[in-house]
Amino acid sequence: MKISWIWYGLCGILLVACGQDPSSNNSALLKSPADLHLTLEPVFEDSTYELTGVAVSKDGRLFTNYPRWSSTYQYGVVEIKNGRQKLPFPDEKTNTWDPSSAGTDPHGNRPGDNEGLKWICVQAIYVDHDNNLWVVDPASPFQKGVFAGKQKLVRIDLSTNKIDRAYSLVGVTDDQSYLNDVRVDTKSQVAYMTNSSEGGLVIVDLRSGKARQVLQGTRSVISSPKYTFFLEGNMVRKMGAPFHINSDGIALTPDGKYLYYKPLTDDYLYRIQTAYLVDTTMDAGVLASKVDTVGNFAVTDGMEFDRKGNLYLGDIANNTIVRIDTGNHVQILVSDKRLIWPDSYQVTDDGYLYVSCSQIQMQPPFNEGVNKRTTPYTIYRIKLPD
Repeated sequence: MKISWIWYGLCGILLVACGQDPSSNNSALLKSPADLHLTLEPVFEDSTYELTGVAVSKDGRLFTNYPRWSSTYQYGVVEIKNGRQKLPFPDEKTNTWDPSSAGTDPHGNRPGDNEGLKWICVQAIYVDHDNNLWVVDPASPFQKGVFAGKQKLVRIDLSTNKIDRAYSLVGVTDDQSYLNDVRVDTKSQVAYMTNSSEGGLVIVDLRSGKARQVLQGTRSVISSPKYTFFLEGNMVRKMGAPFHINSDGIALTPDGKYLYYKPLTDDYLYRIQTAYLVDTTMDAGVLASKVDTVGNFAVTDGMEFDRKGNLYLGDIANNTIVRIDTGNHVQILVSDKRLIWPDSYQVTDDGYLYVSCSQIQMQPPFNEGVNKRTTPYTIYRIKLPD
């Protein structure tokens, strides 16, 4: 599908006209260079279980995760072998949480007790520059609230395939929170996460284990009430109500100086200097004033930077992946009907962009109880140009 970038240019003009002026540090959305029309290469398909995340190790190992959103569920995190075999990761035991017996399990997900840690409802995974796999477990089965304060961020050493640390986030977010995505600065030893229910950013000091939530309730983490999310001409509804998701996609610039993020169900893109986020002395109001509005782009779920500073994100409504370069020029990388709700992203050292497609809008809660999915949940990769 060919998309006119005139529309995006008009959005940038409207952003200024509506008083949501982009930061003076950022140029307005500029005219697009030639679109690239790259090729999607399928690398994994699952015809049964709904996946959301994708992560690739330094040596090419492929991982995905499955949130516990329905009774059609098997594992929380898997390693994919030969493009089809799914191995529960890091082991079978970690993937065998039983909600009927969890209340009597004295070892269930206690911080520091890696032997008893189990996946409850994994939302996202990510491989950092040191080749650790990070797992975000909001611990909210069926998205009905956090189970027993078990929301957590977990680090797995891929050289040993062992969990080496679990960061409990009980008390950092409320019992209705839904932690969504993570990026990790291995140099500064800080993890950044989004909270897509109440809206906020969670900052974790990886050395001390201390965590806090910031910007909650501010405009940059809350989906704009003026924005209506349409797909194929219809307003997106969940259980009959208009669909709104707050802070979701997140990406860290290659130098670690800026964190980019956005609510899912509007088209605003924001950024903030990480130096402000890690300053524990900064007043909440002052911190909110440090947020830059980058501009209006597309409704995307995840996002990711490459090492050159190009930002990749999806355009869910148009089955498209786009690239925003360092000058805010936008290119279409690929537009393909198979990109049904592009969800999570990872750029690898060998020049591929991996993207998972979760087909969220096809699920029964979005279609008056009818499952409209007709194709497998899929992970693709795209060879990026030099």
